[in-house]
Amino acid sequence: MKAVIPVAGVGTRLRPHTYTQPKVLLNVAGKPILGHILDKLVENSIKNISLVVGYLGDKIKSYALANYPDVNFNFINQEEPLGLGHAIYTARDEFENEDEILIILGDTIFDFDLSKFLKSKFTTIGVKQVEDPRRFGVVILDGDNFAKKLVEKPSQPESNLAIVGIYLIKNPKLLKESLEEIVKSDIKTKGEYQLTDALQLMVNKGEKITVFEIDGWYDCGKPETLLETNKFLLERNGMKLTKLGKFENVLIIPPVYISPTSKIENSIIGPYTTISDGAEISSSIIRNSIIGDCAKIYNALLDSSIVGTDAVVKGDYKKINIGDSSEIEFY
Repeated sequence: MKAVIPVAGVGTRLRPHTYTQPKVLLNVAGKPILGHILDKLVENSIKNISLVVGYLGDKIKSYALANYPDVNFNFINQEEPLGLGHAIYTARDEFENEDEILIILGDTIFDFDLSKFLKSKFTTIGVKQVEDPRRFGVVILDGDNFAKKLVEKPSQPESNLAIVGIYLIKNPKLLKESLEEIVKSDIKTKGEYQLTDALQLMVNKGEKITVFEIDGWYDCGKPETLLETNKFLLERNGMKLTKLGKFENVLIIPPVYISPTSKIENSIIGPYTTISDGAEISSSIIRNSIIGDCAKIYNALLDSSIVGTDAVVKGDYKKINIGDSSEIEFY
């Protein structure tokens, strides 16, 4: 089986981190987002993978080739960010002769039984019931639980089954034809070529599409969701992810991930904190945060924070001698 992973997004909601780093290479629980996805595919013996790259694509290519030497990668460049449908359209020649393909978004981490998902007899879309589906593509089912209608970001949703970004396509040739049709006919939704619209064309042409409900769906597209995903992964793995570097007078409150190449002294780390390679931390308290490669933190109290690669944070502690019935404010 071939997997197609679109990773060309700019990641504007994660700026300033994505000015110099692709969104999919941001660290969460000890490895890049893309690393968690690739590990899942390799665990399920999927080693034929096409990555649709764009923004800072060379960094993605370097990471994939360096860390997954046993995987057969193909890199396709998406010249313009014209939507998810266009990203898959760009890779259409890579999968038209495949019996089936797996499409999985590069900025979302899934925690579910992928092997069971892959056993479906029909084209299958991963979904999750959400309270407000207007931000997502949605699926409306018929009486036999097959998709009869798929709508991208509906203003008045007819269903709360949100499409979460993983697709098993049993008819890649028909998908290619449908993608070519929406691009040739310039069929856009919200100003972009949507994979949802191509899937609707497949339904119109007789393709049976079912859904697979996924509870473990973790978005990494915004700072707050990136931190939530980091927290979940650390909770799931606990101290198994913790590798001790050079410590002196350090209190660790699990779960955390600490790179073995980090240097920490006179600090409290955790819970829910990732410390990346080469980071240096001194006299600080850090919790519910992600600290990037080679970042330096001194005399700081950080909570719910993301510190980028090579960034420097210097705090300041106060010493006071204050009497009764007094009030002091620090700015």
